[in-house]
Amino acid sequence: MSTIFDKILDGEIPCHKVHEDEHVLAFLDIGPLAEGHTLVIPKERKAQLDQLSDESAAALGRVLPRLCRAVMAATGANAYNVLQNNGGAAHQEVLHVHFHIIPKTATGGLGIRWGASQLDPARAQELIEAMRAHLAR
Repeated sequence: MSTIFDKILDGEIPCHKVHEDEHVLAFLDIGPLAEGHTLVIPKERKAQLDQLSDESAAALGRVLPRLCRAVMAATGANAYNVLQNNGGAAHQEVLHVHFHIIPKTATGGLGIRWGASQLDPARAQELIEAMRAHLAR
């Protein structure tokens, strides 16, 4: 199923391009939470972060800090959020990996409610063992 980001990558829909290289495209969000709100997408067409190749993930990791600095410099913001959602239950609207760089200013930005709980030490150990087993594969 084609997404709006596929159409942008294919040149069917224009965008306000901030950066482009072999693996990554960054452009201004047309429905920004704050001035300078930038979307960063891999050119690899995958819905969720865990599906990306190591090469695409590394390319995103290399460019994100530079783009964050550029957003802050252009907007004068001294704080920002980097947001990335995976799956509908996690509020992902467009099923193509994307990161939001959202400057936090006096007049705009991302609002977050963080419903933290307590980590059970026994469950923590179970989770660590399961994650390490998966990483060892």
